[in-house]
Amino acid sequence: MKRVLIITYYWPPAGGPGVQRWLYFVKYFREFGIEPVVYIPKNAHYPLQDESFVAEVPSDIELISQPVQEPYKIAKWFSKKKTKEMSSGIIAKKNLSAVEKLLLYIRGNFFIPDARVGWVKPSVVFLKKYLAEHPVDTVVTSGPPHSLHLIGLQLKKELNAAWMADFRDPWTTIHYHDSLRLTKKSQKKHKQLEAEVLQTADTITVTSPTTKKEFEAITNRPVKTITNGFERKETITTNLDAKFSIAHIGSLLSERNPALLWEVLNELAYKVEGFREDLEIVLAGVVGEEILESVSSFGLSQNLRNVGYVSHKEALQLQHNAQLLLLLEIDSPETRAIIPGKLFEYIRAERPIIAIGPDGSDIKAILEESKSGTFFTSAEKKQLKTSIVDFYKAYKNDGIQGGAVHISKYTRKHLTKKMAQVLMEL
Repeated sequence: MKRVLIITYYWPPAGGPGVQRWLYFVKYFREFGIEPVVYIPKNAHYPLQDESFVAEVPSDIELISQPVQEPYKIAKWFSKKKTKEMSSGIIAKKNLSAVEKLLLYIRGNFFIPDARVGWVKPSVVFLKKYLAEHPVDTVVTSGPPHSLHLIGLQLKKELNAAWMADFRDPWTTIHYHDSLRLTKKSQKKHKQLEAEVLQTADTITVTSPTTKKEFEAITNRPVKTITNGFERKETITTNLDAKFSIAHIGSLLSERNPALLWEVLNELAYKVEGFREDLEIVLAGVVGEEILESVSSFGLSQNLRNVGYVSHKEALQLQHNAQLLLLLEIDSPETRAIIPGKLFEYIRAERPIIAIGPDGSDIKAILEESKSGTFFTSAEKKQLKTSIVDFYKAYKNDGIQGGAVHISKYTRKHLTKKMAQVLMEL
């Protein structure tokens, strides 16, 4: 067995997509010759929690931890709601109050690369002592938060540890980076840290082809793409919604507001007989007020089922029950590299996916290869409208048929095998 130290911020009972990638790698690593040791923060500030993930952690796994001091606890005195959004990586660009602008300025310029940077020095001290007594073959850092890569950087410099840096999201090209109100000095610091990490790590893994291409322009270190995926557990019995449901599962805030879709649905409600009565918009997760206001402005409030935050298990069931699944990404060049983790669970549900996002998105290729859905840009209103009409006709006749192909490559176990192979080569 190869001993691997995994440094990650998100760990059960944390909820949301950030926890799942390394949780499931750890779950299956031993089957592929990897003995994982997981280093996590003690008393971390998790904006979302899901106790169901606790059961996925192997009972005999070695977990080590150190306390983390986080400024979000102080920031909550100013704005509890906005602090929770900010700590989740949800950063709005419009209609910011003076307090919000101040919090963003402090977050962006006093905590580089992010608000967990205070965990770096104590972690390095703790892990140097731990590794002296309990050697490992390889160190892995998972970001965001990208400050964790600075822990790996120091261990590489001081111990010459074999090091793999895993990026679940990009660093300086992430869509909200320009919302942090960075000074030129801070922007330069981010770029310098990003380049140093990429040029020092022995291997880099990313979750999308676009991020791979971006990083390869910065470093000559090997960069490999290992996407996120889905867990194939017990069979989920599909109980299709009686209504013509279009379901979005996960957080949906202002930057991802699909005004184009609401406009199309509004027009069809007036033009297609029975459509308004049959339509149901299902939103499960944290939903921003601007989204609800937008739905209302298009006269669709009576068609909305706002479920609120649900457990991961409940989310999977909602995905399987939906007539259509909705996947949304911010319409910006900076989000072309973002492949939401929910995409792979959507694929597993085998319900047709309607995806709306930026031109050139990596999502489109996955949908086309798996034959699991159709991708639309904001300029393709006519095509989107035609697609929804076709689905509605199918719904009224023989029912909407789901299905996908070549999806086993996205199972968590298959992806763990790929990740284990990368680690074995170090």
